[in-house]
Amino acid sequence: MADTSDTRTPAQIEADIKARRAALAETLDEIGVRVHPRTIVGDAKAKVVSNIDHTLGRAYVEVNRVVSDVKAKFTDDEGAPRLERIVPVALVAVGVVGLLTFGSRRRRR
Repeated sequence: MADTSDTRTPAQIEADIKARRAALAETLDEIGVRVHPRTIVGDAKAKVVSNIDHTLGRAYVEVNRVVSDVKAKFTDDEGAPRLERIVPVALVAVGVVGLLTFGSRRRRR
């Protein structure tokens, strides 16, 4: 059988009760703060901002990689432009702009 006798004095029991009440009050205060609507909204905002920052960081890295890849295709190892690749792309771009301009002027008439 378990020993059920309590050898504490009434003062010790009272002190233990006060300590437990204080701990319980602190726990209830923490719970109150956690379930407060302002805290919940703040936590949700922080999570969204964190996710956006993470997504933007990944997007920045990806864009930087793409730009580096494109730059590598249009420059040689020393950084000089590769005209054999730039000129055809420039001609296509000028042609597309010309066609868009011509098409837009034609629609206005």
